[in-house]
Amino acid sequence: MARTSDIFITEVAGRRDRRTFIQLPFELHRGQRNWIPPLIRDEKEYFDCTRNPAFGYCDATMALAWRDGRAVGRIMGVINRRYNEATGERTGRFCYFETPDDAAVARALLGHVEDWLRTRGMRRVVGPYGFSDQDPEGFLVEGHEHIATIATYYNDPYILRLLEEQGYGKEIDWVVYKVDITRELPGWFEAVHRRVSSRHEYRLVEFSNKTELHPHIIAVFRLMNECYADIYGYSALDEGEMQYLAKKYLPILDPRFIKMVYFGDTLIGFFIGMPCLSEGIRASHGRLFPVGFLHILHAMKHATQLDLLLGAVKKEFQGRGIDVLMGMAMIQSARAAGITMFDSHHELETNVRMRAENERLGGVVYKRYRLFTKGLETVEGRW
Repeated sequence: MARTSDIFITEVAGRRDRRTFIQLPFELHRGQRNWIPPLIRDEKEYFDCTRNPAFGYCDATMALAWRDGRAVGRIMGVINRRYNEATGERTGRFCYFETPDDAAVARALLGHVEDWLRTRGMRRVVGPYGFSDQDPEGFLVEGHEHIATIATYYNDPYILRLLEEQGYGKEIDWVVYKVDITRELPGWFEAVHRRVSSRHEYRLVEFSNKTELHPHIIAVFRLMNECYADIYGYSALDEGEMQYLAKKYLPILDPRFIKMVYFGDTLIGFFIGMPCLSEGIRASHGRLFPVGFLHILHAMKHATQLDLLLGAVKKEFQGRGIDVLMGMAMIQSARAAGITMFDSHHELETNVRMRAENERLGGVVYKRYRLFTKGLETVEGRW
């Protein structure tokens, strides 16, 4: 147990502490309309080292801040050993950082993770960034007036100031585009689609039920590993994680908004979207039962926004219009379902190609997320 001023920091140990860790954001964000609660069932599995395969290649610490016997903040520290070994880095991470607008709480929590990382030889810390890029990444710095979407953070603006006060600066930003799909599509888009769709060697695969998806899921994750290898912070998934993520997300995926392209028997592209579930998850208060799942199903059926979660095209097939082939199919399915807007999810600010494609379709940036970083010097100022 560590103490800073009137703040006690304790590491999470056992189910009771883990339950407090999971429940704390519900208290801190009470009354915030644009914060969307996580699903408690998923949180219990995610933070359980016996159930989440990421604990097999990551070291982690989970900590709570206490004042007057009450939990007032939380944080998680992570060392992704597999990523560091692959890149030669000595970088640690913080994530799931929740604090009131209180410099003492923020300093104590961040200090706990920084000290934990120093003792393990880390030279710097970045965050918020979890086990992998499948977890929420980056704090919201623009777009607080918009509701959060699945797998993203929603934070008060003050948390940015608290980080800067503790010596954290910008590492990199992600931007999120909104694309109005009710507008007439650009002529170039339709021309490319006509050309590519006439190439019979490219086979567009669409789905009507989840059973049809099962044979393709592992191929999707393998293509992710191939295509995302050079993306900032990406850590390749192993077979266990692929199965874990398939089990986690298949129940809530809508087959209408999953598009794939095959060249012969080889998957060369995929595009995965999901009707925005935010309103339903908020109404469920993070619980699927007894009636929470009904709110989520209602949101899925009546959503006017499609969240584009994942997409990739095999490197040697990029620039051949495969993305347009899938994009047109996604737009057609979305329009048929009453969808009027796409949310692009996170795009690295440096991803000039994807940003240009969003903008050529009339997309505009409406949210921005930031990853922060800080060097971890020793007490003597040396590594």
